[in-house]
Amino acid sequence: MGCAISDGQLIAVIIMSLVFIFEMLSSLWQRLYFKLTHGKRFFKKAPVHHHFEMKGLKEVQIVYIFFTYSIFFICNSPYVHYIYSCITKKERKMFAKRFLNKDVFENYDDYVQNAKPNIPENFNFAYDVVDVMAGETPDKVAVLWVNDSGDRKEITFKMLSDMSGAVANFLSGRGVKRGDTVLLFMRRRWEYWVLMMAMHKLGAIPIPSTNQLKSEDIKFRIKAADVKTVIAFDDGIVVNEIKAAIGDNNSVQLIDCAEIADACEKCPSDFERVPNKNTDTMVVYFTSGTTDMPKMVAHNFVYPLGHINTAVFWQRLTDGDIHFTLSESGWAKCSWGKMYGQWLAGATVFVFDFSRVFTANDLLRAISENKVTSFCAPPTAYKMMIHANMKKYDLSSLVKADVAGEALNPEVYEQFLNKTGVKLHEGFGQTETSVLLFTNQWIEPKPGSMGLPAAGWDIQLLDERGRRITDANTVGEICVNVKDGKPLGLFQGYHKNEKQTASAYRDDFYRTGDMAYLDSDGYFWFVGRNDDLIKTSGYRVSPFEVESVLLEHPAVREVAVTGVPDASRGQAVKATIVLNKYFQANDVLVRQLQNYVKTNTAHYKTPRIIEFVDTLPMTISGKIRRALIRTLDSAKESIVDPIKNTIGLGKDGEEK
Repeated sequence: MGCAISDGQLIAVIIMSLVFIFEMLSSLWQRLYFKLTHGKRFFKKAPVHHHFEMKGLKEVQIVYIFFTYSIFFICNSPYVHYIYSCITKKERKMFAKRFLNKDVFENYDDYVQNAKPNIPENFNFAYDVVDVMAGETPDKVAVLWVNDSGDRKEITFKMLSDMSGAVANFLSGRGVKRGDTVLLFMRRRWEYWVLMMAMHKLGAIPIPSTNQLKSEDIKFRIKAADVKTVIAFDDGIVVNEIKAAIGDNNSVQLIDCAEIADACEKCPSDFERVPNKNTDTMVVYFTSGTTDMPKMVAHNFVYPLGHINTAVFWQRLTDGDIHFTLSESGWAKCSWGKMYGQWLAGATVFVFDFSRVFTANDLLRAISENKVTSFCAPPTAYKMMIHANMKKYDLSSLVKADVAGEALNPEVYEQFLNKTGVKLHEGFGQTETSVLLFTNQWIEPKPGSMGLPAAGWDIQLLDERGRRITDANTVGEICVNVKDGKPLGLFQGYHKNEKQTASAYRDDFYRTGDMAYLDSDGYFWFVGRNDDLIKTSGYRVSPFEVESVLLEHPAVREVAVTGVPDASRGQAVKATIVLNKYFQANDVLVRQLQNYVKTNTAHYKTPRIIEFVDTLPMTISGKIRRALIRTLDSAKESIVDPIKNTIGLGKDGEEK
């Protein structure tokens, strides 16, 4: 509440309280001195005192007024102190200041022009941030970890420093050395954060992986990355999959998570610094593989500094924040939201380790009980929370919320704002990057827009011929200019695959493969992957645009829009829909949905084919596999069903 008041108002409140306290004390002394000296005054009347006398108030009345107001301000001093702390937070008491020439900005233009990084030589996050913070603020909580069994663990920076040194010694004793690749299957276990810092100290290359992988997935990763060590938390499933993947391969060792926890207590914490260069590979992430086999994204040792943009300027974190990013440790989003940038901002990372499929109530309860101040999740999580009974939970601590992973439906933005009073700030990036585009603290969010470029990133839209697009509402590919060097946070290449790297970096640009357009204010709006765009009757249709409209219909729970071959139009728009409860799949509903789209957007975007299904195919990261839907459709003799898909729209969008 206090933070919402302007700085001028806050200062006025503090000054007013001091004035009234001073006036009360002066009045009491004046009255006492007046009596003791039989009518003499110790000093001239204070201005407020004099003002009240001129209004005809008696001395006793004036003292009573001053006394009453002083008691009020004294009793509310904790509130005043809280307000003052909100002001001082803007001074950004954060470690990140050491890596920026300037950290406080007047506006967005000031930020873009002057947020210049200071990059040390041979930087290592574990030594140069975690260990230093352990020395300066040893009791500051780095990780607040809870699970769905009620267990709770607070890890301070001193504990993190000592435990990571101990685990580095343990891993070294098990033969892990600088440059070795290590697969991690740690779910959301607290040991993951210790392991990551330990391997940074050791110079080994962690490859965080999701526990949802199966044996063939794991076998592919072991071979592709030349993995010799796998570390896993045994959830009853993944270890069996790992063992099946390893088979008779004696060159790969499996280390149980329990050994890591044991090493934290038994191994010496002192670990001699292993030298590294900024350009050395620090971490590798596999992409989710929505359209092809997963690629290995390699980030170097300065990658954590790229997340200053992510945490400080997108998520707007400051000293004392408790930040909750939903991602599992196996995804790059964990690096975005649960480690590097957050600690540089001075925030505590909150981790909710759930062993089952979480519900909206689980999330809301975790936020409420742990006083989470900042939350980041994909749009799906916000949809779940909106449909839950949010009034049951005290969400007053939550003052910042961000969304990434998929494009945001404006309806979700508005409903969450209405229920919480908190605006969702969108961010866009990839496994290959830190945050590229975001709605920052200096601009007003436009629901559904990715916002503006982060400092240090020259983002341009290019057409199919590589020409820059500057006209509003013209779709192009989101590209990063690397002519003058790679921005801080951009990957250095695909691990062990020069061909893939060369394909991504062309003509002095990194090509994201994602399509967008600019509005008249320069805001970026997501359209879709370049291979997801539908070309119908000479129009280019974004799946997301159609999905956004359909999701506002009460019958639609989930939807994926794709293109299917059409002899006269090139492609026809198809919607694959999961219905909400109490709605029946029939011809009447098909017509209703088509008319709803026609009413709310351009006629050529209307789905000519609608298919109702029980579930949509998803990647293990929760993204819709539109490529698989297209593949399955191409294998069908006919995708027109009298009940599920019958359409009847002419070429110009008119009913036949």
